[in-house]
Amino acid sequence: MFTGIVTAIGTIASVEDRADRRVTISCPFDPETIDIGASIACSGVCLTVVDRGGKPGDAWFAVDVSGETVSRSVANMWQEGRRLNLEPALRLGDELGGHMVTGHVDTSGTVQLAKTEGGSTRLAIRARAEFSAFIAPKGSITVDGVSLTVNDVRDRTDGACDFALNIIPHTAEVTTLGSLAEGDAVNLEIDVLARYLKRMQSLQN
Repeated sequence: MFTGIVTAIGTIASVEDRADRRVTISCPFDPETIDIGASIACSGVCLTVVDRGGKPGDAWFAVDVSGETVSRSVANMWQEGRRLNLEPALRLGDELGGHMVTGHVDTSGTVQLAKTEGGSTRLAIRARAEFSAFIAPKGSITVDGVSLTVNDVRDRTDGACDFALNIIPHTAEVTTLGSLAEGDAVNLEIDVLARYLKRMQSLQN
């Protein structure tokens, strides 16, 4: 489990196609704190560390990315040079600063608006129709691994929805969200509580 509070930005250093895709990610962590078999959320995708090395502040770790994971995450995500939001798995006793995040991407969304408002950035992201019911004003959503609060939701005639977010300067600086532009695709994970409520509702009908 994760909280959606990003601790660092990493960069894909290499990609090797095997039975699965072996991806090596450079990061500013201490390699001694990265355990083999540990889980790290990479822009919202929970992956297992299979190798690691480097030195404190200039480390790297390797993960295997399955075909299912590639199909669920945004197109062209697993390429050299791609910047990723990183968050190690939640440890017992850690502060829950965001919301409960599983690291299982549900779908991708498309940035419809990226506009500076005051010192912050206003984003509007379009979600597909089958996920609109899970997104509500003042609810939580994970965008590229970052826990955010939905400000507003506008439903569309085709069933899709556009939801608005406010990205404060700190979040824009310490995550990749500050560099998003209109047309960019992002990984979305809906709130796990909304998922269970939707399932309970469907069983009552």
